[in-house]
Amino acid sequence: MTISVSSVSKYFYSHAALDGVSINIEKGEFFVVLGPSGCGKSTLLRSIAGLETIDGGEIHLAGHHVAGKGTHVPPEKRNVGVVFQSYALWPHMSVSGNVAFPLETARLAKNDIAAQTRNCLERVELLPYADRKPADLSGGQRQRVALARCLAQGAQTVLMDEPLANLDPHLRHAMEEELSDFHRATGATTLFITHDQREAMALADRVALMWDGKVLQVDHPHRLYSKPKNERVASFIGRGSLVDVVVKKADRGLALIAFSGVHVPVRCAENASEGDGQLLIRPEQIVVSPDGDGISGRVARVTYRGGFWEVHVQLNASQPAVLVNTSRRVTEGDKVSLRIEDAWLLPE
Repeated sequence: MTISVSSVSKYFYSHAALDGVSINIEKGEFFVVLGPSGCGKSTLLRSIAGLETIDGGEIHLAGHHVAGKGTHVPPEKRNVGVVFQSYALWPHMSVSGNVAFPLETARLAKNDIAAQTRNCLERVELLPYADRKPADLSGGQRQRVALARCLAQGAQTVLMDEPLANLDPHLRHAMEEELSDFHRATGATTLFITHDQREAMALADRVALMWDGKVLQVDHPHRLYSKPKNERVASFIGRGSLVDVVVKKADRGLALIAFSGVHVPVRCAENASEGDGQLLIRPEQIVVSPDGDGISGRVARVTYRGGFWEVHVQLNASQPAVLVNTSRRVTEGDKVSLRIEDAWLLPE
């Protein structure tokens, strides 16, 4: 099922939770909406699910108009499954009872309900737990019950609202793998909401970064990391250093910049121009030069991260310290020379 959100707005009193949001999600895509708490990402999911009415714009599911001026198709008619952070399981029902619930409400024959429930539990590897209550399951197992229930209702699209937020880090990593396996096995269009950029990078075909009710950038994870659109995206995605530079020359995706007394070739957008600019340097893109050539600086702070040192180097008083990952041990106060091996000139 495709999802099309066109210029959607949603207000709570005078606050715009969604401010002209537009995204298009392809059939079978694993699409992640990433952003800080309060940016509007859960409101977007609830609007797509039909749990919120929108104040402007339109929403189409599989080409069908489900929300917009004069139209609000109820949630049960949208053929989407929703997995909430709490999983929303019936505590008094068994695992099989929770999965069978949408089949029973559809008034299927008992034999069909039993067969489909068994099939759904097998697909998420929970058949041995069919008679247990949700309280007797781990967090990861409860999540799989919620996914099995989506399968049972025949949802062509699965909407997940921060389903990994309450899990410990070890289990979260395991559930990322399970979600990827589930997506590959079912081919269901998946909209996944999270504030955790690591989850977004690990799971997504594409990511939309939201901020204050707006979508700042939609892109593949590696492009979002390597080619952020502006300072806000660059600051939120990954770690890195933003430094002021002067662009001496720019042509066909390459720029020559002046920075701390040296000239460095860097990547840039096709429409980049000469003048003042801002450069993003990821910590793996700048190295400590063993021969002393490069940009001179002084080590301001060192943190051991297991296998490498995270080093903040102060280049001059007018620029913030740059972040460097190095396998060479250094100490605070050391003089070092840095060489920029790659960097991205921000388009905006």
